[in-house]
Amino acid sequence: MKLRASLVLPMILLLAMGITIGCSKAPNDSQISTQIQDKLNADSGLQGKQLSVQSADGVVTLSGYVDNETQRDAASRYASTIPGVRQVLNNLKVGPNPATAAKPDAAQEPAPAPEPAPPAPKATPAPVKVAKKKRPVSQDAEMAAGGAAAGGAMAAAHQDSMAQSTPPPPPAPPPPPPPPQKVTIPAGTTLAVRLVDGLDSEKNQPGETFRATLNSPLSVEGDIAIPAGYDVEGHVVDVKSAGKFAGQSLLVLQLDRISVNGKSYAVTTDQYKRQGSSRGKNTAEKVGAGAAIGAIIGGLAGGGKGAGIGAAAGGGLGGGVQAATKGQQIKLPSETVLNFTLQNPLTVIPAQGPDSHRHKMDAPPSDNSTNQ
Repeated sequence: MKLRASLVLPMILLLAMGITIGCSKAPNDSQISTQIQDKLNADSGLQGKQLSVQSADGVVTLSGYVDNETQRDAASRYASTIPGVRQVLNNLKVGPNPATAAKPDAAQEPAPAPEPAPPAPKATPAPVKVAKKKRPVSQDAEMAAGGAAAGGAMAAAHQDSMAQSTPPPPPAPPPPPPPPQKVTIPAGTTLAVRLVDGLDSEKNQPGETFRATLNSPLSVEGDIAIPAGYDVEGHVVDVKSAGKFAGQSLLVLQLDRISVNGKSYAVTTDQYKRQGSSRGKNTAEKVGAGAAIGAIIGGLAGGGKGAGIGAAAGGGLGGGVQAATKGQQIKLPSETVLNFTLQNPLTVIPAQGPDSHRHKMDAPPSDNSTNQ
């Protein structure tokens, strides 16, 4: 009887785990490749790079050519945020793509063959001239002079009428404005962002993305380069929930890009780290004591099977103690202001105003607004 009772509980646990694993369905490789390609195409620095994305059993391989190391790291980071990705093999190379080398100049292309000349017209016989009766020289001169005078008068009158009926030409259009000049925001600049999505160490997972907006404008030498209110995106680098019996909660965040006037710029920032407090060691001791007391009560009630039931009841009692003393979880609600620091310079086209009309609220207390 004791052997049979001790085998029932492990079998039930194994069956529950099998059902849970069977119900979960990880995304296939085709979906993973499509989601990563969409992430790369959304980045203005990676658009048109002809990057190749291949996924096999959650192992993603990136290949192609990029302009710099920042773009190479951004592509790898985008791939790692997709659910179902277990490993990213970054085979991207920095430099020009040989396949897009300049085509030969038009001067080197062979000239088109000349078109054949049209056939010469057939010769026609010259008309036979009929001799006319000559007029006196004085009469011909008078007629020629009169015709020239009449023709000059008619030409002058025609020019006057055309000048009166033709409207004046429209004024020339003004020259187009010069193209906007790019500015570079130096490394070490502070980015204050306001969360749109709330974060919770008990619910979020590593690799998940979160949305925020720029809380304070970014300036260069006193001139505003990016006003407040533009969309910012980041991801969860690491997260740990406070354990049932021991351990501390942990939340690590990092920003990935900022969208300005329809353009997306990749950013590299430091990490925001927040760690919660733990309960101590007495929780595990209380749970063990609860199971032992339950076993003693079960033995007194009937021994054997009653002892096993009493142990389970005692363990449930200990679990109640654990739940009452659960460690502190980290919760960052929406509208929380966080501070990050640029690790690399950011080159952008200055913007005039945010493309987001989201209402901006007052900043929460300072204990939630610092980069720890």
